[in-house]
Amino acid sequence: MKQVTAPIISNNEVMPGVHLIWLEAPQIASEAKPGQFIMVSCGGDTTLPRPLSIHQSDGNRIALLFRIVGKGTDWLSLRQVGDSLNIFGPVGNGFSISLTSHNLLLLAGGIGIAPLYFLAQEALKRGVSVTLLYGTADKGRYPVPAEINPDDKPFNFVQDKPRVKEIKATDDGSVGYHGMVTDLISENIKQADQVFACGPLPMYRAMAQIPELKNKPFDAAQGKLVQVSLEVVMGCGRGVCYGCTIKTKAGLKKVCEHGPVFNLDDIIWDAL
Repeated sequence: MKQVTAPIISNNEVMPGVHLIWLEAPQIASEAKPGQFIMVSCGGDTTLPRPLSIHQSDGNRIALLFRIVGKGTDWLSLRQVGDSLNIFGPVGNGFSISLTSHNLLLLAGGIGIAPLYFLAQEALKRGVSVTLLYGTADKGRYPVPAEINPDDKPFNFVQDKPRVKEIKATDDGSVGYHGMVTDLISENIKQADQVFACGPLPMYRAMAQIPELKNKPFDAAQGKLVQVSLEVVMGCGRGVCYGCTIKTKAGLKKVCEHGPVFNLDDIIWDAL
């Protein structure tokens, strides 16, 4: 984990209220793994750093995709090319792709697409195919903007295998399937060797009730895992303050140190 001053290469509003920032940070980019995050010190009258998922990494630069939700992210959205950010990372334990996996099922809820994009990139490098179920509230938050998804093709990746198949859903039916993205799991899980998800807490609670995702038969019978990335309020990001502690079946765990990626079945969802 490194603490660095990272120059901003670009900062674009790619959807209303959603920004994509590229930073020059080779010390972090060279070590970053899908599912990990960085802590960003934001100015203004904010005190605590903000945890942001690593959206992309090319070995020298990292990208952050975030929605403006408060003072810290609002300040961050106003930074310009040439400004620098004080950051440290990469932090946490990321996603783990099994060496025997050939097909992954990814489930993104809203801005939860951020770390899953990085995961999809890594999967394709390994020759693993990806099915992405991507749900948002309405068409105002969909489709993924051109900077991320050129020509409305899934990640602009090669269409032959390995490839990314993208299935859209909106709560109001304005794009793709009309309903919750979790409704699409059962019909798309059969060929999946592993399942990965990032999204809001209600999405995870719904997933925990889906029979096909119950880990005992799912894992024992087919060696599959359901990995989810938790987004919680953090204090230090270093495992010192215990501000991100959650209850799991193995006891109390700190999201910044033991996560942010956990096994779906390990978390006591009613306690969150």
